[in-house]
Amino acid sequence: MDAIDLSLIELLRGNARLSYAELARQVGLSAPAVHERVGKLESSGVIRAYRAEVEPESIGLGVTALIEIIEESAADTDDVLEAFRAIPEIESCYFMAGVESFLLKARVGTIAELEQLIVRLNRTPGVASTRTGIALSTKWENRPQPVGTPPA
Repeated sequence: MDAIDLSLIELLRGNARLSYAELARQVGLSAPAVHERVGKLESSGVIRAYRAEVEPESIGLGVTALIEIIEESAADTDDVLEAFRAIPEIESCYFMAGVESFLLKARVGTIAELEQLIVRLNRTPGVASTRTGIALSTKWENRPQPVGTPPA
């Protein structure tokens, strides 16, 4: 990965709908060359996806919760993760250092739906306990960080 790839990544993180022609103009290459580079970034897994960011409240997901999971000591982590993956309300899952094994970010429509989700999580084999915080509002999220230097 070189400086042009990093520039392309930075541009696409800011606006994934930029055309190859516009990307090419901004990095000083031809559109076919940019198309090839972006294709390589996609096939190598550097660029994982393109998606639309939607205002959660506008689609009925007005409650955001951060749920800490303490895993049972004898639990199979892969099985627990598979169970979490099957729950559509879970938007993000982080493996943590410390007492909690996982931190989940979940979105639901109502507090009653959050209660149902927490009950399901507590009944998941391998989950010892949960602790939940509810976001009162979201000031920002998914803010792209500046692209750094790739590892050598």
